[in-house]
Amino acid sequence: MAESVRPQPGTGYVTVQGRQVWHEVHGTTGEPVLLLHGGFAGASSWAAQAPALTAAGFHVYLPERRGHAHTADVEGPLTYAVMAGDTIGYLEAVIAGRAHLVGWSDGAVVAMLVAMRRPDLVGRMVVIGQYYNSRGRVPDSAVERLLRTPEAMEFLRASYDPFSPDGPGHFTVVYHKMLAMIDSGPEIDLSELQGVTAPTLVLQGDRDEVTVHHSCAVAAALGDGRLAVLPGSHALPLELPEVVNPLLITFLRQGAPPPLLP
Repeated sequence: MAESVRPQPGTGYVTVQGRQVWHEVHGTTGEPVLLLHGGFAGASSWAAQAPALTAAGFHVYLPERRGHAHTADVEGPLTYAVMAGDTIGYLEAVIAGRAHLVGWSDGAVVAMLVAMRRPDLVGRMVVIGQYYNSRGRVPDSAVERLLRTPEAMEFLRASYDPFSPDGPGHFTVVYHKMLAMIDSGPEIDLSELQGVTAPTLVLQGDRDEVTVHHSCAVAAALGDGRLAVLPGSHALPLELPEVVNPLLITFLRQGAPPPLLP
C-alpha cells in the first residue's frame, strides 16, 4: 500500500467536501487504518483498539461522522449511503489513497458500502457486529428496546451535548434521524456483496445484534470473506480487546491464514 504525506498525530478538524470533520490520528508511518464508529458514538469508542493498532505499526485514523460527537450535523436525513459518501470524501482528502477499514455496528455498513462503491480505496476490511438487511437482525433485541427508552435518550444526550458544535438543543434532532435510519435500513441484497474484492473478516459476538446465520451468509457472499464468532455482545471490542485486537492486527497485516487442511 503506497505511502503519502498524511496528517501527524493529534486531534482536530479537517476540511472534507467543504465541511469540518473531526478526527483523531495516531502514529506517523505504516499502512493507514480507518476505524469507523457506530451510531451515537465517536472516536473515543475505539479507545481499546487505537493504541494497539498504533503499537503494531499502523497509521490509525478515527473520523467522526456527521451529527456524531465533535462533527456537526447536516440538514436532511441521515442515511448509510450519505455517510459512505462522506467516508469516501475523507479517504480522498486525508489519506489520498487506499486504507484498511474497520467498521463497528453502523460503521460496518458504512465500510461495506465504501468497498462496494470504491474498491480502489479499500485494502483489507473488518466488519463487526452488524446486519446488512433486516433478515439478519436479532428480533426484538434488548438493545433495540433500550435504545428507544427515555432513559437511553437522556444517557446518549449526556455524551452528545458537551461535544457537539450544534449545541445541546440539537440532540433530539439527531436522535430521531438515527432511529429513522435504523428503522429503514440497511437493506442490502447479499448478492451485491459478490463484487466486494477486499479480503474481509466478518466478526461478531455470539450474543450480538446480528444472527450468526446472517454473518455466515455475508462471509459466503463476499468475494474473499471469512467469519469469526467470539463470546460477547454488541460491545465486543470493548468487552474482549485482548482477543479482538490480535485478531484485527493479524488480519489487517496478512489476511486470513492459508488452510492447513483442504
